[in-house]
Amino acid sequence: MPPLFDLGLVWFRRDLRVQDHAALALALQQCRRVHALFVFDRDILDPLPRADRRVEFILACVHELDAELRAHARDEHAGLIVQQGQAPAVVPAVAQALGVQAVYAAHDYEPAAQARDARVRGLLAAAGIALHTCKDHVIFEGRELLTGAGTPYTVFTPYKRAWLARLNQHPPPQLASTELAGRLAPRPAAYRQPLPTLAQLGFEPTNLAQLRLPTGTHGARALLDDFLQRIDHYHSTRDYPALKGPSYLSTHLRFGTVSIRELVRLALQRCAVGSAGAATWLGELCWRDFYFQILANFPHVVERAFKPAYDAIRWEQGAGAQSLFAAWCAGRTGYPIVDAAMAQLNQTGYMHNRLRMIAGSFLVKDLGLDWRWGERYFAEKLNDYDLAANNGGWQWVASSGCDAQPWFRIFNPVSQSRKFDPQGRFIRRYLPQLAALPDAAIHAPWLAEPQVLQTAGIQLGRDYPAPLVDHDAARARTLQRYAVVRTPEPAR
Repeated sequence: MPPLFDLGLVWFRRDLRVQDHAALALALQQCRRVHALFVFDRDILDPLPRADRRVEFILACVHELDAELRAHARDEHAGLIVQQGQAPAVVPAVAQALGVQAVYAAHDYEPAAQARDARVRGLLAAAGIALHTCKDHVIFEGRELLTGAGTPYTVFTPYKRAWLARLNQHPPPQLASTELAGRLAPRPAAYRQPLPTLAQLGFEPTNLAQLRLPTGTHGARALLDDFLQRIDHYHSTRDYPALKGPSYLSTHLRFGTVSIRELVRLALQRCAVGSAGAATWLGELCWRDFYFQILANFPHVVERAFKPAYDAIRWEQGAGAQSLFAAWCAGRTGYPIVDAAMAQLNQTGYMHNRLRMIAGSFLVKDLGLDWRWGERYFAEKLNDYDLAANNGGWQWVASSGCDAQPWFRIFNPVSQSRKFDPQGRFIRRYLPQLAALPDAAIHAPWLAEPQVLQTAGIQLGRDYPAPLVDHDAARARTLQRYAVVRTPEPAR
């Protein structure tokens, strides 16, 4: 089929790769020549703290993407056009300056991004330029999977059954986004300026270089290759933060330096030969799709509880609540597993998934604080922050979300610690002041005999805080707090 357009423009956003790239593949098929654009969107950047690992990560990925595009095109000038400004103004301006007939991008499901894309679409249309968007970040989106009644799924298990059944019928394709790389057009001279530095973007260096988080598609490939050596044991190691269990690919999935289709294809291949670990990991990738379709079909979750009744809960307020929240953020709750989790987040921008559940439950059901406070803090700190997954996770621990933890099930942070960090290895790594405590005492130092604390050189209140709350008393208050939603759960 001959190309539809003479010149097209691919707008890269959260898909910073060349291989298996939906929008790039479509543009190369439909256009004789193709330009590539990335915009450092000030509407996104300006509210961020000036030292933000994600900006540093993205900048490194943009550098690699630029090099990959030039290498595939075999033309040093056929790289990435990089601009900064407000995307609704920049994209139409660049498209018109280049003289393109069509702009290509991947679907985005967040309400703010959809509003941005609607503005861009309108401005492009006014200039006679088409905007084509396509699915790239998920396997199934929006209303692709519906119940027998024609409604979106709100319970994970039947969604997973439908997801796997459709996946077996329609395996994710590998998109040919490099075979026509000769169509990548050289940048006009006006767009050949060097990529911006971190300082030119208005940001300061972080500790990203010291963390074990490789950037770009090469970094994603290294992590994936390493994980594939461990994937068969994922089901038995993933819940233990001291073990090397997870894939550590979440930030790369967030910014699209790896294709979700490739990950699902690899998981399916391992499932086919009986890998229990791969089956569990495939289930986690399904959860990711599940939360994306919840966000797409129920956008009210961005501001409110998925279950409206849970908006009636009265959370702690005032100076006392703010003090509790500050202590939680700083990892000064007196519960080692919670504090170590928060230290991991604050120091690295990453938190192990089991710990996200423990720390989140503690904020909501031990401290009695609004889940949205924790959601906002994670949104600021997580390298892999994704609105759909973050919101889904927080509403899960708050019991206000779809298919969430029942309101009467409350994690005990001490028993969770003993179960998932039995030797205290993770706690010792992030709370070195507790390192000398024996395994039996490290999960709840306030229960240790005075001689044990003295031998370890620990004085509670000086070297490590006493607990902010008593868990049993907090649990009783939470059950009272949730009385407003004590209605029978519908049969499933």
